[in-house]
Amino acid sequence: MPGCPERPRDRRRSPREAPADRRHPRQTIPSRLVPVGFGAEARTLFILSGPLFLFQMLNFMVYVVSTVFCGHLGTVELAAVTLSVAFVNVCGVSIGFGLSSACDTLMSQSFGSPNKKHVGVILQRGVLVLLLCCLPCWALFLNTQLILLLCRQDPAVSRLAQEYVQVYIPGLLANFLYSLQAKYLQNQGIVWPQVFSGIVGNCVNGLANYVLVSVLGQGVRGSAFANTVSQFTQAVFLLFYIVLKKLHLETWAGWSWECLQDWGPFFRLAVPSMLMLCIEWWAYEIGSFLVGLLSVRDLSAQAVIYEVATVVYMIPMGLSIAVCVRVGTALGAADTVQAKRSAISGTLCTVGTSLVVGVLLSLLRNKLGHIFTNDEEVVDLVNKVLPLYIFFQLFDALCCLYAGVLRGTGRQAFGAVVNAVMYYAIGLPLGVVLTFLVGMGIMGLWLGMLVCVMLATAAFVTYTVRMDWKRAAEEAQKHAGLPPLGSSGSMALGPRPGPEKAVVSSVATGSSPGVILTTYSRLGGHLDLLRTPEAIQTLPAPANRLSAKQLAVRRGAALGVAVGSLIVGLVLRVLTARP
Repeated sequence: MPGCPERPRDRRRSPREAPADRRHPRQTIPSRLVPVGFGAEARTLFILSGPLFLFQMLNFMVYVVSTVFCGHLGTVELAAVTLSVAFVNVCGVSIGFGLSSACDTLMSQSFGSPNKKHVGVILQRGVLVLLLCCLPCWALFLNTQLILLLCRQDPAVSRLAQEYVQVYIPGLLANFLYSLQAKYLQNQGIVWPQVFSGIVGNCVNGLANYVLVSVLGQGVRGSAFANTVSQFTQAVFLLFYIVLKKLHLETWAGWSWECLQDWGPFFRLAVPSMLMLCIEWWAYEIGSFLVGLLSVRDLSAQAVIYEVATVVYMIPMGLSIAVCVRVGTALGAADTVQAKRSAISGTLCTVGTSLVVGVLLSLLRNKLGHIFTNDEEVVDLVNKVLPLYIFFQLFDALCCLYAGVLRGTGRQAFGAVVNAVMYYAIGLPLGVVLTFLVGMGIMGLWLGMLVCVMLATAAFVTYTVRMDWKRAAEEAQKHAGLPPLGSSGSMALGPRPGPEKAVVSSVATGSSPGVILTTYSRLGGHLDLLRTPEAIQTLPAPANRLSAKQLAVRRGAALGVAVGSLIVGLVLRVLTARP
């Protein structure tokens, strides 16, 4: 009607006018799976993980060389060295490496923050903690023969294993210090010096084994001494490299009494880190022991698969460490977007590399067993288990990758709980049932482990997707010794008002072969006056700091417990000494 306002037309949108996210739903799926900047992030992860893979391989080769040299002495010597290496790993190396993994969280987050000097304080704290940790480990080493005999091992093999482990006692200290130095560098994105030190250590180890075992005829004891010398060589070489190349200038302010503070937060990360690692490590050692109850053929096939699994595992291990560094550094810079990008990119890279490894193992299926043995029965059993392992290694790699994400975010406690439940409540019991009761043999054990890692992967992925990244960034500020985000004078975490800008900082100085690690920060997020490196020096001390008297009592008590455990070990060794 004339003069009446026109009623709005109820017309439907044409397909062209539909929202963009509804027009092409298929295009949104890749964008959700592949984060923005995936190519650059994947390149950074592979640049970091490549040398880390070599570093892990070089560490592994030190023990392989000892096994090869002693294997030519006789079957008893070979069994003794194999048992000694397993004992050292379970009762020493795994514990120290697990405790030092707290540095993966604390160092990476501190390096991503303005308070980079705090990285040096964490290193000092780690040195003191691992020095104390050495003493109870040495107590176990002194009683190697007794422990092995209680586990019903052969007396002759146990006696030789005692000789090897006893000579290696000082080598454990060097191993701990070397591990800490490696973490100090890798959490700053510097990875090549560890490779160089590993090459030097392996050369010294090979030469020393040849002279002591093959030329001088020192046997198992000589091989242990060669291993010990190589451990000290690596630690000293890496220390001199750090000092001479001045890789410590950005993060080291000298020794400080501050390293005696905050042991509680350190142990709250260190103990779950140790448990997360050791629970998994020990489960496979237990599995190998159980397979030994079947037959020599099954045990030999298990040894072959286990060696292959150890080498393959080092690939996702390198990616796991790289992701831990990237996630921790991003959270230290309060950049949750970059932290999530690193986690997702690491997952995609791990899946890709695992698929490639699976294809290679499939192509080598009929040849892999012959590399280790000429026994056709063992080779046939390896060929039978290998397809199951190929499927297993994909999920095992993802578990390894998400362990790095958990370390980078400081969520090791969740990983420890998941590993404990999956391995000891599901994986091993199911494997035992399938192996012995159902009669599947070694296939049953690996099938139980496959179910274990599949469930663990599902738990880790679900937890990471639901993780409160904002809270993780706030906790990272505490780990770095900074005031909480959102406090007076500090910008709160929240939606970014504008685009992000990358702030690049070179990690390696001078002519160092270190990798340049890029850290990210919100515009203004870390640039406000109260969060600059200069202002960090004037921050008030935390209210929960211990007084000098409290430090003397508590740290003295820790020293007393450690020394007491060593004394108990010495007394037990004297009382049970066999002629």
